[in-house]
Amino acid sequence: MERVALVSGGNRGIGFAACRRLAQAGLQVILGSRDLEDGKRAVKEIESEGTHIVTSQLDVTSAESISNLEKFVLDTFGRLDVLVNNAGVHLDSGKSAMNVDLEIVKNTFEVNLYGPLRLCQIFLPLMKKQDYGRVVNVSSDMGSLSRMGGRSLAYRMSKAALNAMTRVIASEVRGQNIKVNTMSPGWVRSDMGGPSAPRSLEEGADTIVWLATLPEDGPTGGFFKDREPSPW
Repeated sequence: MERVALVSGGNRGIGFAACRRLAQAGLQVILGSRDLEDGKRAVKEIESEGTHIVTSQLDVTSAESISNLEKFVLDTFGRLDVLVNNAGVHLDSGKSAMNVDLEIVKNTFEVNLYGPLRLCQIFLPLMKKQDYGRVVNVSSDMGSLSRMGGRSLAYRMSKAALNAMTRVIASEVRGQNIKVNTMSPGWVRSDMGGPSAPRSLEEGADTIVWLATLPEDGPTGGFFKDREPSPW
């Protein structure tokens, strides 16, 4: 049976690399993109390599967009096996907590935390019915409480909260064939990470693909980097 995977923010960066790798691994990939034309261009590039994927418009801050996506998934495939919550923003890079605009904090949480929560609330019940699911929440080293530093308050807090959400949901579905994990791709050469970052997109996406295809005895409720446990 062909597994169906959804990747939010799949039109570029780490999400794009994850879509490519999952398609190469034989999954039917739905590339979620806030701008549908960007999604179509990304699909065309991946399909030029010999794999088939589809795109769907997805703005994780929009209840209407998520509802439309749910309908598309159910009408087209009738199932969702893998959810990769990759869409994210870093709007306060380098800013001090003492002067960050609260609107930036709210907007960051809308994308980095509430978006993944909305998608989990939509698709986890479906995974429960089919007794199979893999959820991968893309976090960051900057969300690790044990390594927490100064500045970028909104981004750090949103990723720490995403890690907490991962633990809560993993606990609630424990005992079923559903794995819920979070991961850090590290500092990657993407639009967010910049050209000076030491890691490639493929390196950043590797742990996503590993967690998205875990066997039944695989881990759940963990925080990983390079396929190894990472400090909370």
